[in-house]
Amino acid sequence: MRILFITSTRLGDAVISTGLLDHLLHRYPQARFTIVCGPVAAGLFAHMPRRERTIVMTKRPYDMHWVALWRDCVRTRWDLCVDLRGSVIPFLIRTSARRVMRGGRRPGPRVTHLAQVLGLTDTPMPVVWTSAQERAEACALLPEREGPWIALAPTANWSGKVWPAHRFVAFWHDFVARHGPARPVILYGPGAAERQMAARVLDALPDALDTGGNLSITQVAALLQRCALFIGNDSGLMHLSAAAGTPTLGLFGPSRVDEYAPCGRRAAQVVAPGPTGHADMKDLEVGVVVRAASDLLSRH
Repeated sequence: MRILFITSTRLGDAVISTGLLDHLLHRYPQARFTIVCGPVAAGLFAHMPRRERTIVMTKRPYDMHWVALWRDCVRTRWDLCVDLRGSVIPFLIRTSARRVMRGGRRPGPRVTHLAQVLGLTDTPMPVVWTSAQERAEACALLPEREGPWIALAPTANWSGKVWPAHRFVAFWHDFVARHGPARPVILYGPGAAERQMAARVLDALPDALDTGGNLSITQVAALLQRCALFIGNDSGLMHLSAAAGTPTLGLFGPSRVDEYAPCGRRAAQVVAPGPTGHADMKDLEVGVVVRAASDLLSRH
């Protein structure tokens, strides 16, 4: 059995879709999977069981990336095509069954929207797949004797989502004063912009472990599984942390918390005050985040 799974170009949405993939892995134990995603998300599926291939779809002018994908897939006979992008591809290839997510803004969690594509009443939660080597490397990088380790993710792909760096620093000092010694792990993505945002926190917390921004997605996931807590902006890293099972506190401002709050029983969120869609992260107080983090930590 061969399944074509078309997911998002963005890391956060791709992470959210892993719950659906995990469901399909268990439902069809003999199936082989081809994953279609963007370059940023491709590494997420590196250790997925029974993954036959990943097709990395890079955006091209005039939507020619869809034509390239059709050429890649048209010669194969598929048993099932799941398309979370709502494209015409499932209708232009040979497939015994197709499940296509329709566009349009809908209320409720994104993870629930994805479950509805397969007609599921129980919403499958996102997962991560890491290798034994990555988990061993994470143990060496974050030794238990130096912990507990707390992950801070002070970056995002849009400035409106970013809690100011000095607030992260103030949070850390307040949190440690309440809970005792801990070590911060600073997580961020590749590129100069991400590095610049993280640098302001790194400079103020000399004891922090700088992950460098050059780890693979699954290496970061293995590190997150070693952390006692994650505090970070609405980002792909936040969703990755929740999928890794780390107690995760997402910080939200103008982004859509009803749709993109972190998923799972070990996840929570705080929202800056203000009207929906216009809340300012500068108005999110340190004390509110500290109390929410303390509550999450006490429960898990």
